[in-house]
Amino acid sequence: SMTQDTETPALSKSAAKKLAAKQAKEAKKAETQARLKAEAEARDADDYSKERYGKLPTCNSREKTGRSWTEIEDLSKDMVESEVLVRARVHLSRLTGKQCFVKLRHRYYSVQVVYAVDDKISKQMLKYIGGCPKESIVDVTGTLVTAGIPVESCSQKLLEIQGSSFHVVSEAAPQLPLQIDDASRPLADDGPVVNQDTRLNNRILDLRTPANQAIYRIGHGVAALFREYLSGIGFTEIHTPKIISAASEGGANVFKVSYFKGNAYLAQSPQLYKQMAICADIERVFTVGAVFRAEDSNTHRHLCEFVGLDIEMAFKEHYHEVLTVIGEMFLNMFKGLQTKYATEIETVYKQYPAEPFKFIEPALRLEWPEAIRMLREAGVEIGDFDDLSTPQEKFLGKLVKAKYDTDFYILDKFPLEIRPFYTMPCPHDPKYSNSYDIFMRGEEIMSGAQRIHDPALLEERAKVHEIDLETIRSYIDSFKFGSSPHAGGGVGAERVLMLYLGLDNIRKSSMFPRDPKRLTP
Repeated sequence: SMTQDTETPALSKSAAKKLAAKQAKEAKKAETQARLKAEAEARDADDYSKERYGKLPTCNSREKTGRSWTEIEDLSKDMVESEVLVRARVHLSRLTGKQCFVKLRHRYYSVQVVYAVDDKISKQMLKYIGGCPKESIVDVTGTLVTAGIPVESCSQKLLEIQGSSFHVVSEAAPQLPLQIDDASRPLADDGPVVNQDTRLNNRILDLRTPANQAIYRIGHGVAALFREYLSGIGFTEIHTPKIISAASEGGANVFKVSYFKGNAYLAQSPQLYKQMAICADIERVFTVGAVFRAEDSNTHRHLCEFVGLDIEMAFKEHYHEVLTVIGEMFLNMFKGLQTKYATEIETVYKQYPAEPFKFIEPALRLEWPEAIRMLREAGVEIGDFDDLSTPQEKFLGKLVKAKYDTDFYILDKFPLEIRPFYTMPCPHDPKYSNSYDIFMRGEEIMSGAQRIHDPALLEERAKVHEIDLETIRSYIDSFKFGSSPHAGGGVGAERVLMLYLGLDNIRKSSMFPRDPKRLTP
């Protein structure tokens, strides 16, 4: 018998029908695509606005055109009827028939741009603008005009721009993990609320809200005013090591890191180095730098890494010489924030309303026995030498505010036994000490003291605290070659910022907070 050729068997009728239908469908699809492409090309050809909009090539510093951009906040009445070029983010765009309204945002400033179909602006251009993803950075040109009706949703209420071009400098992804409007919404208003973890996980977007833009400008002010005031009265800024061989404040709450073949620790305070600078005759020093605390505290006011504003100063006969300087430094800071950052403070209060921060001049200084008396008169049961709990501190703050009308005060003369071993005892009553805390809105922001500068007394006090002298030998030896009497203190920049503004959480005043549960972003 003959071997049969392996041919494709003939298709059954139903299969042939299916195939024909599929081919017809594909042909129709190709035809439709070709038609749409041709229509798009035709539209493109008669799109008389092509040059006026679109995506710019990635800026790689290719050219210098000499053009000048105007910031949204600098647009003013005397520029009306002139052409302006603005670079900002698209906060939102709204397409309505033959008009498109775009709200541009830069930091806490915003302006409305209106595009209308005419002989310069095509429908295609309008559609493109309406579809631009929110948060994209754009260059817009147009004529500055007086707004027909005040634009309540923008900071520039009385001016708007009649748009003539729209170019995307950097396009945002179409899906945003959080909406800026939701993240900017005051708690009192209705609408979606962005929770804290979502904010911190998408911090780059979260930081774009007007309140956050303002908070970190004011944060800059806190450190700048600290530096400026102290520099003006003869202080020297120093930098201290953060990797050290033994824990700064004794054993607990310290991060251990590997250091070549051994271990090292992250500094819990620049204390030792500030004091060494005093012993080296740099008699007034301050430092601004990271401080690490391995405290497993998940509270509204604790961070594992914060910015320490530290100060140490030699004095002639009484530590109040130093306390006066510290008080003046804070008052100068508060006044500087009030005058130089008024817009920013107002911007923060819009989202996070608070009572403006109050202080009196000169700074109020209370002594410990007086504070205990105030608490007892208000019904608090407390021993003469008991440390204050956080709720007691807050309550004392309320009593002080009621009596003296200040959110800022100094509490002086703490009981010796609740202070660190290096604190100088009070000469008039050894149960007290030459040490102080400073409070803002009832929360402690700074602890400080006159330090013991006599090695023998330092050893004696360390023994009372049951500290192994060998672990602090280098500290004690710092004072062997003569040391000026000195005092100082340290403050957390984030805490000052939080309490000045009356914010409820330190994570609102730390740009990238580190707490026991967060190491990113």
